[in-house]
Amino acid sequence: MYILLTGAAGFIGSFTAKKLLNLGYKVVGIDNLNDYYDVRLKQHRLDLLNEHKNFIFHKLEIANYGALEILFDTYKFDAVINLAARAGVRYSIENPFVYFETNTNGTLNLLELCKKHNIEKFVLASTSSLYAGQEMPFTESLPVNTPISPYASSKKGAEVTCYTYHYLHGIDVSVVRYFTVYGPAGRPDMSIFRFIQQIDKGEPITIYGDGSQSRDFTYVEDIAEGTVRSLKKVGYEIINLGNSNPNKLIEAINLIEEYLGKKAIFNYKPFHKADMLATWANIDKAKKILDWYPKVNLREGIEKTIEWYKKHYDFASNINLTE
Repeated sequence: MYILLTGAAGFIGSFTAKKLLNLGYKVVGIDNLNDYYDVRLKQHRLDLLNEHKNFIFHKLEIANYGALEILFDTYKFDAVINLAARAGVRYSIENPFVYFETNTNGTLNLLELCKKHNIEKFVLASTSSLYAGQEMPFTESLPVNTPISPYASSKKGAEVTCYTYHYLHGIDVSVVRYFTVYGPAGRPDMSIFRFIQQIDKGEPITIYGDGSQSRDFTYVEDIAEGTVRSLKKVGYEIINLGNSNPNKLIEAINLIEEYLGKKAIFNYKPFHKADMLATWANIDKAKKILDWYPKVNLREGIEKTIEWYKKHYDFASNINLTE
């Protein structure tokens, strides 16, 4: 089977590609390799994927319909997994246009080409940021009609567009909502990567609030497993992929201190209006539909992430961080 995987050089995308390849799929990966964060990290992930004979890469922007059309004419895809996205809540407030261009319009382009080429399966990566203000644990049936950042709004737009194409054209859609993903070669705009590098170097870490905010930290290999399982035929379903066991941010910091053998220096700032105080996934649906549940707890995940950091120290310690 040929799978089109967008965002293949991204954090979750690269792990998903590896899992697909190990299962025997042929993967055509695309990514625009934008410089929102250090491109060397994306190239590092891509170099590992390019070693596999069943992986083909094209540098391509999903907002470019014409370029996508050529790609769909070249390959006969059995399914599309759309992990390409402009990520980051805070930066979306500064530059909302690129978020809607990629996250919403890019998804529309892919769906339109799936319709044109009779591709029956579509997987969309979405976000727990949509649950802001709702009661926890977050279940997929909650009304997520009040997104509080352009990032969340653009993902909501992608989700409802998927439903429209399911309803009108019969495309089978799995929407997977991710909860605070971390792990080896992670994004340097996310707290875990940034804190590891900064604590290691003796630099202050910035905490928005007092560190008591909690997150459903979910290890990237668990997320990749759930994403691949979402290729299953479901009709149209929104499915949470999260750890379902939230930890306070300060707990993650304490584990990083423990495994690095160094203490953090704190720089406290006011809590950001567009952030969430807590996330907590109800994953009953993922267990029932996908037979999926997370296997790696926060302690194991932090240990594995720091092992990667130490193994690739010369490279990882010099990655430019993004706020």
